[in-house]
Amino acid sequence: MRPFIRLFTGRLREAPTVLRRGPLRTDAFSSRLHDPRVASLLGMWLGVAFGVCFLTGLVSHAMQHPPSWLVWPSRPVSLYRLTQGLHVTTGLACVPLLLAKLWTVYPRLWEWPPVRSVAHALERLSIVPLVAGAVFQLATGIANIAQWYRFRFFFTVTHYWVAWITIGALGVHIAAKLAVVRANVGRRRGERSRLTDRVSAPEQPGGGLSRRGLAVAVASAAGVIVTTTAGQWVPGLSGLDLLAPRRPDIGPQRLPVNRTAAAARVTAVARAAGYRLEVVGPRPFALTLAGLRGFPQHTSRLPITCVEGWAADATWHGLRLRDLLDAAGIPAEATVRVESLEAGGAYRTSEVNPAHARDPLTLLATGLNGADLDIDHGYPARLIAPNRPGVLQTKWVHRVVML
Repeated sequence: MRPFIRLFTGRLREAPTVLRRGPLRTDAFSSRLHDPRVASLLGMWLGVAFGVCFLTGLVSHAMQHPPSWLVWPSRPVSLYRLTQGLHVTTGLACVPLLLAKLWTVYPRLWEWPPVRSVAHALERLSIVPLVAGAVFQLATGIANIAQWYRFRFFFTVTHYWVAWITIGALGVHIAAKLAVVRANVGRRRGERSRLTDRVSAPEQPGGGLSRRGLAVAVASAAGVIVTTTAGQWVPGLSGLDLLAPRRPDIGPQRLPVNRTAAAARVTAVARAAGYRLEVVGPRPFALTLAGLRGFPQHTSRLPITCVEGWAADATWHGLRLRDLLDAAGIPAEATVRVESLEAGGAYRTSEVNPAHARDPLTLLATGLNGADLDIDHGYPARLIAPNRPGVLQTKWVHRVVML
């Protein structure tokens, strides 16, 4: 490795004349914004946004695909609304931050010699998974919230593992650039110039956008994106929800729908006169639609939150799940599986742990916002539980089984 590096650092300290053109010209990048201080500040903002997005993404993945040792709580009821809303909003805010950061530092790709040391070579190599992973995560994340699936992989799993690759590369990059950031950010940055030769010079007056102007422009772009998309999950801000794919108050019974009954191919079977809800336990039984409505009814005011980032409060009424489980003799410590009439799909069934199954707010809902449940919202019955992703709030329920 070292002889290879010396080939560039020892013999080619100056770019050959034949290469001194295009991006390898001495004056190829004249903007004062291609600057270590600007890059350091943008990197700090981007690191914070990516960090929040990564951590809240881990929460989302753990809730959808919980390991055997993790029992997710049912309270507070809006915890998932908060974490998933932050996940999507910070991810969107990363778009202008990443674009500005890449524009600021891309002249570094053409610096000469290409590598100066083993550490410098490793640093440059780490940029490949970092940039590729960041672009992939943001692009596929935006496609997911718009429900535009033109890729051939399962989004949730791929998004999760690429996130780990990206955050690992980010950690390596931060370690490599820490001295540069410390030398260029803070009140005492001039005193730290000895730490690195990449210290920004004082900004000279002149034409063009200033460093402060660029910071204001990027912060404003991120702020506009946050302001015009957070309304899809923040109560009271739906009127500002201009750029998000959906508003939380538009849809059947004033609630959005991601997957319709027609798309799930359950319209006929859900409306069939012979519908039965089976509860399988020590004392199994089945209920007709009339039996569902004859069971003790309860009301819960709960949000429904989808992985795309939207959330909406709604008033649900129906049967408490724990009452059904008690009637079937299912023990309080048992986990149950809720099954849909849908014939296939990754989320046709969901497991409900005791914390959720026994929560008094958890219902098999038959009504929504004062009316019978619309078929696109899961008629004749759907699961609704606190602090649970929307994909696990199973619709068109026909069977509950003790595991």
